[in-house]
Amino acid sequence: MTEIDPKTDALVPSWLTLPDVAERLGVPVTRVRQLVKEGQLIAVRRGENGVLMVPADFLDGDKIVKGLVGTLTLLRDDGFTDEEMLEWLFTPDDSLPGTPTQALRENRGTEVKRRAQALAV
Repeated sequence: MTEIDPKTDALVPSWLTLPDVAERLGVPVTRVRQLVKEGQLIAVRRGENGVLMVPADFLDGDKIVKGLVGTLTLLRDDGFTDEEMLEWLFTPDDSLPGTPTQALRENRGTEVKRRAQALAV
């Protein structure tokens, strides 16, 4: 859980606080903290108050976007930091097209994972 660079922050369209994530997922805030600790979600400190926040695009209704957890695991295994993962997930990729996060939300996780695996080479 790091403080985010303004350049990376600008890539993410919208954010949710941990209580907001908990409400959307229908779980206690302590469970959201556990999901972050387990690497199933990324939370970063934003703003002057350093409030922990999660990209809103990581949620699809009351669930974590399909394929996100596996993609985060691949990127972490490749040595990416949380901020580098956010930058990669929210940077447009002409070969997808769109961002990896958009592709995950459109159920194109296989393509995203293929690109994440290629980063390890």
